[in-house]
Amino acid sequence: MSRTRLRPVDLAREHGISTQAVRNYEEAGILPPAERTPHGYRVFTPLHAAALRVFTALVPAHGYHQATAIMRAVNEGATEDALELIDAGHAGLLDDRRTLAAVERALRDLAPPEPDPDESRSMFVGELARRLGIRPATLRKWERAGLVRPRREPGTGYRVYGPTDVRDAQLVRQLRLGGYVFSQIAPLLDQVRTAGGVAPLRGALDDWRARLARRGLAMLAAAAELHDFLTEQGRTPAPPHGGRAGDTLTPSGPDRSPAPR
Repeated sequence: MSRTRLRPVDLAREHGISTQAVRNYEEAGILPPAERTPHGYRVFTPLHAAALRVFTALVPAHGYHQATAIMRAVNEGATEDALELIDAGHAGLLDDRRTLAAVERALRDLAPPEPDPDESRSMFVGELARRLGIRPATLRKWERAGLVRPRREPGTGYRVYGPTDVRDAQLVRQLRLGGYVFSQIAPLLDQVRTAGGVAPLRGALDDWRARLARRGLAMLAAAAELHDFLTEQGRTPAPPHGGRAGDTLTPSGPDRSPAPR
C-alpha cells in the first residue's frame, strides 16, 4: 500500500460520514492503528481507506457488530478468526433461508381460520375446546408450549381467549393435524403475530425472501472487498503445490485428464 498521507476528512467524504466517525472507527479497531504526528494528529493512509471500504461493505452483509468483530480480527492479524466469523454469518443466512422455506411449506397447508361471527367476543377454555373439537387439557398443553397465550381473568384466574388467541389456537390445530411438531409451529406463529395475520404474512414472505437475497449479495460484495484487502497485504495463502486459485486438485495435483475428442 502507498504511504500517501490522508486526512480524516478524506476518508469521511468518500463514505458520507463525519470525521469524528472515522476517529471512532480507528479507536474501535475497525481501522488499523493510525500513526500520530508530534502534535498528536492521526495520520491515515490508503490502507485505512481500504479498510473503511471493507467495513462499509461488511455492515449490510453481517450487521454492524459482526462487521466490527471481523475488522478487529483482520487488523490484529487473526485472519482465521475473521473467516470463522464470516462463516458464521453464512450459516445464519442459510438457517434463515431454511426457516423461510419451512414457513412457506406450512402456509401451503394452512387455510385461513373461519371468521368468528362476533369477533369481539372472548371465550373460556371449555368453549374454545368444544369449538376446535379437542380437550381443554390440549389447549393448556399448547399454552405451556407457548403456542397460545390467553390472558387470565382478574379475580378468578380463568383463561380468557380473545379473537387473536382463538385464531392462534385454530392455526395450531390445523398444523398439528398436518403433522407439524411444536418446534415447527412456534416460529410460524411468531411470524403470523408479527405480520398481523395469515393473509398479511403471505404477502410479507416476498419481502422476507428479497431481504435474504440482498443480504446474500451483500455477503458476496463484502467477501470480494475483504479478499482484495487481504491480498494487497499479502495475507492470503498461496494455492497448494503452486497451483492457480480455483484449480481443482486431486491427491496427485491439478486435474490433467485429457479433453474429450
